[in-house]
Amino acid sequence: MVALLVLAALVFCVPPLVRLLAEWPWYAAIGFQRVFATQIVASLLLGSVAGGFAFAFLYANLRFAQRGVVPNPVVVRMSGEGAAQLDVTGLVRRLALPAALGLALLIGLAASSGWLGVLEFLYRTPFGVRDSVYGRDLSYYVFTLPVLTGVLALLTGLGTVSLIATSALYAMRGDVIVRGKTLTVEPSARRHLGLLLALLFLLTALRVVLVRLPGLLYSTTGPLFGASFADLHATRIGLWLAAVAALGGAGLVLWGGWAPGAALGRATLRAVALYFGVSVLAVFAYPALVQRLVVAPNELSKETPQIARHIAATRRAWGLDSVTTRDFSGEATLTARDIRANGPTIDNVRLWDRDPLLQTFGQLQEIRTYYDFVSVDDDRYMIDGSYRQVLLSPRELNSGSLPTRTFINERLTFTHGMGLTLGPVNEVTEEGLPVLFVKDLPPASSVSLRVTRPEIYYGELTDSWVFARTGQPEFDYPSGDENIFTKYAGTGGVQVRSLFRRLVLAAYFRSLKVLLSSDITNESRALYFRNIRQRARKALPFLVFDADPYMVIDEREGRLRWILDAYTITRGYPYSQPLSNGVNYMRNSVKVVIDAYDGTVTAYLADPGDPLIHTYARIFPGIFQPLDSVPPGVRPHLRYPEDLFRVQSDLYGTYHMAEPDIFYHREDQWQKPVLPQAPERPELFQRHMIMRLRGEARAEFILMVPFTPRGKDNLASWMVARNDGANYGRLVVYRFPKQSLVFGPTQIVNRINQDTEIARQLALWDQGGSTVIRGNLLVIPIEESLIYVMPLYLRAQGGRIPELKRVIVAHQNRVVMEPTLDEGLARLFGEGGRVTTEPGPTAEPGTTPRTADRHVAELARQANDLYQRALAAQRAGDWAQYGELVSRLGEVLRQLQAAAPENRP
Repeated sequence: MVALLVLAALVFCVPPLVRLLAEWPWYAAIGFQRVFATQIVASLLLGSVAGGFAFAFLYANLRFAQRGVVPNPVVVRMSGEGAAQLDVTGLVRRLALPAALGLALLIGLAASSGWLGVLEFLYRTPFGVRDSVYGRDLSYYVFTLPVLTGVLALLTGLGTVSLIATSALYAMRGDVIVRGKTLTVEPSARRHLGLLLALLFLLTALRVVLVRLPGLLYSTTGPLFGASFADLHATRIGLWLAAVAALGGAGLVLWGGWAPGAALGRATLRAVALYFGVSVLAVFAYPALVQRLVVAPNELSKETPQIARHIAATRRAWGLDSVTTRDFSGEATLTARDIRANGPTIDNVRLWDRDPLLQTFGQLQEIRTYYDFVSVDDDRYMIDGSYRQVLLSPRELNSGSLPTRTFINERLTFTHGMGLTLGPVNEVTEEGLPVLFVKDLPPASSVSLRVTRPEIYYGELTDSWVFARTGQPEFDYPSGDENIFTKYAGTGGVQVRSLFRRLVLAAYFRSLKVLLSSDITNESRALYFRNIRQRARKALPFLVFDADPYMVIDEREGRLRWILDAYTITRGYPYSQPLSNGVNYMRNSVKVVIDAYDGTVTAYLADPGDPLIHTYARIFPGIFQPLDSVPPGVRPHLRYPEDLFRVQSDLYGTYHMAEPDIFYHREDQWQKPVLPQAPERPELFQRHMIMRLRGEARAEFILMVPFTPRGKDNLASWMVARNDGANYGRLVVYRFPKQSLVFGPTQIVNRINQDTEIARQLALWDQGGSTVIRGNLLVIPIEESLIYVMPLYLRAQGGRIPELKRVIVAHQNRVVMEPTLDEGLARLFGEGGRVTTEPGPTAEPGTTPRTADRHVAELARQANDLYQRALAAQRAGDWAQYGELVSRLGEVLRQLQAAAPENRP
């Protein structure tokens, strides 16, 4: 028995103890030990209180049911004639204690998981908004109602278990006897059971009043989420009647418990019939009749107040009540002067899509098989004095691709990634490849950006634990045929320090080699929870994180840092439209910055007006820093979170209609454009760009998405989230006039497909054994109009490097395709517009000729270069490349003819 108890203690106690001893120093190392301590203490206290109360309640009822002399001993008769009889009365008595302890332990464990909800209730912050039905502050529904629901569920469960257990004991004792249709209960047992039944009816009444009545504000019985007319004028009355019926039932069973004979059974049946009868008639039947006979024939007039509440609540909960709307004609015909006036917008048109660029980075810059580029992120930097939009991707170490996967290689030697690749969104080499500002190993920069600490110990791929500062040199980066090694000099991770901690870490990592390795010393540092998503969730378990963390270069210090957007959410905001997961309130209240070298986690308070984050700041004081303290080299790179903007824009397509009658009829509902070839990806048109908004003095980094009317292809509006300076977080919607046609993305794509010149060129490429990849269609507002840009990539058969070969530009009913964006703009808007050609080997990207003669000379140089390259492709037998070069030569010759002196205007 002792051995079993020791074994049970080892099984149940050692793993949590190891976890505590291994994770406490991890939390301490990043300065979040208060979060860990609060979680442990709160869950232990809540579990102890709930378990202790459950034990006291259950054990008291079980002991009371076994009091006094047993009138009929509990006897187990063995099978067979003349078999012995076994009196198990004593055994039943002894089982009461372990049974109560076991149930209490399970209840305590279940209750301990609700520690955060209880702390939210204790430290709740008012919303400052009252619901229009009951007049309560919304904090009651977000913080108080869940706790009341949990407490009542716990008490109801305890009452039900106690009733079943004591009824079984009384039946075994012979205090409860059923003879035919007659139920006879001994008086003390009758009173005990009557009290338990009355408690259950009382709890039912409390649940109706405290939970179900407020819960009407989350009803889905009407046309929208929230209490409907029938809920407010029928169901609410029915619930009050049901609560009175439950109280009446409690009185009936109490009377039955003290009345003589078989009154308890009859009273219980009557109480149950009373409650369910009232519930069926008043809570279900009567509201259904009101809905069918009163509401349905006049739904709009009856539901108008509820629709208004629903719209207002949804707009507040999702931050749509502060959206600024502006009118945008969309009909203006652009000129070359307009294009020149919006130079920063044109200079930052994103010609590289993330997927083709990720493939290209992988082929050109992974360098070794164990390096991976996981994602490509948009950002903006001041580069050589210009505000430029760039695409960048960190070069992370993928330990699963190591040629030899041993303990030393995976845990001690190959510990980190190295640097990143960064380039402008709009520049292309002569070969159709991206221009790279930062590249190679170690990272080399050709612009004003500098990376001084390129090592990536914490990232999106780093799911494994490693040890740094060990007896083994750490691989840093390859250099020719040699490898360069380093030794970790950061403060990240947990220092081993002692044999005891090494033993703990070995148990935690489940690796005996940690304990036995002579390379791991007391000075070594264990780096775990290195995946930045896992690291952030571990440090801040009460927040939800955006799906797209992104890396930035600290412009002051040159360090690599990750930025993660964190949200506070709730499912308890009354009347607000929920998502499919039930969430109906969301705020981007925290920005988390994680250093890629040290792994330091810093949480900055981004939305001080959010009551939820104020509550968490009171629960965990000191863990949030003011947003003004973000390092100055990182602050300019904060951006509006994509997941939140995606949800807000989805909802705004419907909830821009603030008038209940217009909303009810969905007269002006919008949707995001959907292309026929990608109907499941409406987010194709949500993207970052640098542009000058109408009425603004300078270009800025924005996140935008266009809208079309529901079921139509023309544009209705476009929405912008601003990212820079004092305008950060402001949402602006530009609306097109309803009476005029503004071409939408689907219509532009159809016009591209119908263009014979474009179709011929695409067919020629496809016949040459290459694959044409169409880039995302860009919707670019310029002044009072729009231009559309679509890059085209060409990938050779069997090749893995997409090359940017053409750019399609469209404005109103005109579509052109040229080798560069500037040539396309020049063809659309005339030679007075921006005219640049593909940069040659010695040309600076973005060079703009200023005279017609220079333009002619450049075209002649291009023609000769294309001719020589075509001859070389012909000699090499590369007919796909030959056809493509000849086609480009023809286009350059046409431009040269148009630019000849006799053809100039």
